[in-house]
Amino acid sequence: MQRPPPEDFLLKETSPHLGGGKVSGDKHTSTYDLVEQMQYLYVRVVKAKELPAKDVTGSCDPYVEVKLGNYKGTTRHFEKKTNPEWNQVFAFSRDRIQSSMLEVIVKDKDLVKDDFIGRVWFDMNEIPKRVPPDSPLAPQWYRLEDKKGDKVRGELMLAVWMGTQADEAFPEAWNSDAAGVSGTDGLSSIRSKVYLSPKLWYLRVNVIEAQDLQPGNQGRFPEVFVKAVLGNQALRTRISQSRSINPLWNEDLMFVAAEPFEEPLILSVEDRVAPNKDEVLGKCAIPLQYVDKRLDYRPVNSKWFHLEKHFIVEGGDQKKKENKFSSRIHMRICLEGGYHVLDESTHYSSDLRPTAKQLWKTSIGVLELGILSAQGLMPMKTKDGHGTTDSYCVAKYGQKWVRTRTIIDSFTPKWNEQYTWEVFDPCTVITIGVFDNCHLHGGDNKVVASKDLRIGKVRIRLSTLETDRVYTHSYPLLVLLPGGMKKMGEIHLAVRFTCSSLLNMMHMYSHPLLPKMHYINPLTVTQLDSLRHQATQIVSMRLSRAEPPLRKEVVEYMLDVGSHMWSMRRSKANFFRIMGVLSGLIAVGKWFDQICNWKNPITTVLIHILFIILVMYPELILPTIFLYLFLIGVWYYRWRPRHPPHMDTRLSHAENAHPDELDEEFDTFPTSRPSDIVRMRYDRLRSIAGRIQTVVGDLATQGERLQSLLSWRDPRATALFVIFCLVAAIVLYVTPFQVVALLTGFYMLRHPRFRHKLPSVPLNFFRRLPARTDCML
Repeated sequence: MQRPPPEDFLLKETSPHLGGGKVSGDKHTSTYDLVEQMQYLYVRVVKAKELPAKDVTGSCDPYVEVKLGNYKGTTRHFEKKTNPEWNQVFAFSRDRIQSSMLEVIVKDKDLVKDDFIGRVWFDMNEIPKRVPPDSPLAPQWYRLEDKKGDKVRGELMLAVWMGTQADEAFPEAWNSDAAGVSGTDGLSSIRSKVYLSPKLWYLRVNVIEAQDLQPGNQGRFPEVFVKAVLGNQALRTRISQSRSINPLWNEDLMFVAAEPFEEPLILSVEDRVAPNKDEVLGKCAIPLQYVDKRLDYRPVNSKWFHLEKHFIVEGGDQKKKENKFSSRIHMRICLEGGYHVLDESTHYSSDLRPTAKQLWKTSIGVLELGILSAQGLMPMKTKDGHGTTDSYCVAKYGQKWVRTRTIIDSFTPKWNEQYTWEVFDPCTVITIGVFDNCHLHGGDNKVVASKDLRIGKVRIRLSTLETDRVYTHSYPLLVLLPGGMKKMGEIHLAVRFTCSSLLNMMHMYSHPLLPKMHYINPLTVTQLDSLRHQATQIVSMRLSRAEPPLRKEVVEYMLDVGSHMWSMRRSKANFFRIMGVLSGLIAVGKWFDQICNWKNPITTVLIHILFIILVMYPELILPTIFLYLFLIGVWYYRWRPRHPPHMDTRLSHAENAHPDELDEEFDTFPTSRPSDIVRMRYDRLRSIAGRIQTVVGDLATQGERLQSLLSWRDPRATALFVIFCLVAAIVLYVTPFQVVALLTGFYMLRHPRFRHKLPSVPLNFFRRLPARTDCML
């Protein structure tokens, strides 16, 4: 049996103080009951009026500075405005407050030194508390004071209160945790955000035929093909077998298109005039907004499209292009709404619904995720000579992506953010990744800082969760690096899967996993791989254009791009997974061998009695099997898993992976390693493939021997088998079935003194049968 992973790599159950103690049992009372409450001091700076002039021009350039101990936040400044409006919110973490007074200062922006206009003081003990769903606190006017405490001209409208991260103002507030970040881009890149994947469609282009083509060289048979381009995707048909000016193809081309369909489909009919030279015979551009949408397998109406060809016409001293429509192409084009566009690995899919919303079923429940905190994170970069980590989390389920705020310079960040998703299928997976934000101050290494670094990832399959139960666990963050596996820290999560209808959820297990079109008109494996690659590229490009961007390296890590690449480590892991699946059958075989060899005479006698009962009463066989399986299931219920599954380092063969195998796994495609290393790896792969080839050949040999029983390839063997079949048919016809079954069973279970070590007669006969290995070169 496989040894358990080290204690440091195991899942740990935690007992956080969720919801500020407001969670009772499994019933949820608020939208923030799966996270720990975090207290914040909020300061909303609304506006000011009648500010005194400080410049020689008779005006001022005001801004507000909110100061609490060592923390200081500032608003934007206005030029030459005595009645400015800011409407900005500042949030100070209560855990880091080291002052008993809050100071709000109004200053005038100046080139040399900013001038003091006035300030307002607040005693921390007098600040009111406010927790949603209470109404927002109304701002009030406060008269400004000078440094001596005397009233001066000007008033400032403020609202100050103590609240939690559940406050409506929290997402857009300046946070004291981000005090070291400056600039609009830096502040926007640390805030929490919700993203939506673009709506993806499969575009099917059925190229039927073309007519009246005009090749440049009339004295040869044209070799015509169609090239279709959609954005960065380019496909082409085969060269038409009917080499004429009216070629036929009837070939499907599949693309991935994303709403709002900004790019047209461009088709060009080309003639292969030379090995590396193609002549364009005509083009057409088709906007996807006007393409038919198909929800099932009903036929789509075909259409003729004119092919445009540019001709250069010389008139006088001028040359101009004229469009000529003479050729045309016949096609069926439709957007397939009955498929689910796969953009994730099929093993970790978070959404299985078809593209068309009309085909969606009702939701069966709600998934709630509380991202609490992390512990023991490793330093990911250096700043001012010391290691630092600016971590944030990304969670992906269905079309909804969420990104937590970035916690600056902390190895034990606390996010305490809660998110919800609708669930349409329990056999789906939510993925949570932790990353280091390298776009704030960049670190000392600018090359490394160009990409957000991965810290770790967690996957949770919803079908492994009990409904209406809160799971609070600390998950190890494990990353496989070229130098080996490394634990980067731990992340604390709270998860709850709430089912709205148990009957509907149970009924889902009888439905096919994918929409009907995947089975009625299935796509090939090659098509699915290509389309999945295109879908991930579109999703990563769209999300990287959001503000703040969800960067390409983050999206690709969450979608497991590249997981299909060759890996010696994964191959070993999959082999031992197969051995684990077959271990039950192997154990049954060993147990039966012990029964046959009378290792335990009492057990063998009991098996004889059971065998006699089943032979005499064969109608008890199936009920006995199902009753046995039922009792096993009930027996194992006491030891059912109580925790969600997590990354298993032993199962993944990540602990003892060879350094060269890891280096090969992280190699680019095509390879970027030196030729001698590539040659060594190629020879190693040839050795492994040779052993696999031998096993596959042995399996083929056994199958061919079965086929040769009646093929008369070996006339004597086939004659013996035919005679045996005739005798067996006569004996079985005149002998009751129970007698034959009992004799066969007793023969199989006979005592070792009636056995010998030589192979049996049927096995000797089978091994002598011919196979096609003699015909192999």
